[in-house]
Amino acid sequence: MANIKSSIKRWHQSLKRRDRNRSRRTTYRNAVRSVREAVAAGDLDKANQLMPAAFSALDRAAKTGAIHAGTADRGKRRLANLVNKAS
Repeated sequence: MANIKSSIKRWHQSLKRRDRNRSRRTTYRNAVRSVREAVAAGDLDKANQLMPAAFSALDRAAKTGAIHAGTADRGKRRLANLVNKAS
C-alpha cells in the first residue's frame, strides 16, 4: 500500500477503473458469446438480431478504453464473417 496521499488516491482510482473495465469486458464477451451460440445452433435470425447489440458493446468497451480499438474492430469483423458464412 502506498504511503503518499496522491499515490493512495491513484490506487483508489485504479480500483474503480478496474471494476468498470471488468464490467464492460464481461458485457461485450457475453454479447459476442450469444451471437456465436446462435450461429452454432443454426438460428441465423436470432444471430442477426443480436449482432447490433454485440457491435454496440464492443464499441462501448473500446470507446471507454476497456479494450483496444483494433481489438473491437477485429471482433466485429470476425462476428460479421461468421454470420455471413453461416447464411
